[in-house]
Amino acid sequence: MSTTNQTHEAATLPSKNTPLKLTTRQTPTPGPNELLIEVHALALNPVDHHQRDTGFFIQEYPAILGSDVAGVIISSGPLTRATMKPGTRVTALASSFFNAGADYGAFQRRVLVPEETVAILPDGYSFVEGAVFPLAAATTWNGWVWAGLKPTATTAQVQVSASAEGVFVWGASSSIGALAVQEAKLMGFAVDEDVLGQIVRAAGVDGVRIRIGYHATGDQQLAADVLHALRGEGQGEKSKLAIAPILDPGLKVPDGVEAAFVYPPLDRVELKERSRAIFVDWLEGKLAGRQVVASPRIKVIKGGLGSVNEALDELKAGVSCLKIVVEL
Repeated sequence: MSTTNQTHEAATLPSKNTPLKLTTRQTPTPGPNELLIEVHALALNPVDHHQRDTGFFIQEYPAILGSDVAGVIISSGPLTRATMKPGTRVTALASSFFNAGADYGAFQRRVLVPEETVAILPDGYSFVEGAVFPLAAATTWNGWVWAGLKPTATTAQVQVSASAEGVFVWGASSSIGALAVQEAKLMGFAVDEDVLGQIVRAAGVDGVRIRIGYHATGDQQLAADVLHALRGEGQGEKSKLAIAPILDPGLKVPDGVEAAFVYPPLDRVELKERSRAIFVDWLEGKLAGRQVVASPRIKVIKGGLGSVNEALDELKAGVSCLKIVVEL
């Protein structure tokens, strides 16, 4: 890829299970349907330290990790979106999962992103708040779609087959789980904040059928067992549990329940269409209407890219009801 004569700082992973290293990289020139973003804040996710330590899904080294950024558009290649102009504040999924090379990946000051994984960030949201949304939006949407919900691109509402239809979200204290709850509410489901044991009993009393679950974090076995209990007797079709973290190899899925690791479409055309539905048609509109909030509580790390390693170690050690965001 051709580059400009500018350079920028990046936190680079030299090899598997090594600390990130600050490096200087040539700033790339965006190609067709790509944007170059100046990163102001980036959010950390458990998959980041897992990739650092195990090499999961890394095709080549040195690599640049990370998925969640918020910042300002610097430049672009030829685009289909007229609203994506230099100076526009945005939140973006800047993952290198589906784009080879270190020009992609969030842990750098300037990053290339496909235009379909970008949403305009209104002035009412800070960059720190904006960085919380991208991976959570992509992961939850892909989970809901796999489980059989069909949110529309613009409203994310579903046609609930009966008034006594329900879903449950396990791990709503995480950023992915918190957004899953917000999405479920926007899809027309009522939110019950009671403890899960009481929900199971209440569902039985009210005759509520819960056949879809979303697991964001925590004990996968317990989540699968709870969905089995919520399923009830005599259900013809299987219940589905979409799991955001990597599937626990020891998970014993109960009869009548299907569980799967949440994954976007592998086909490039379908992936692009799904991404556009998530970020352009759904997230951008919900942000504009302030219908979603950054959750859970955010801890801001102000040390810039040099602090990412320590921040990943803190995340790996375990946090609860907390999202770690590095401010650049």
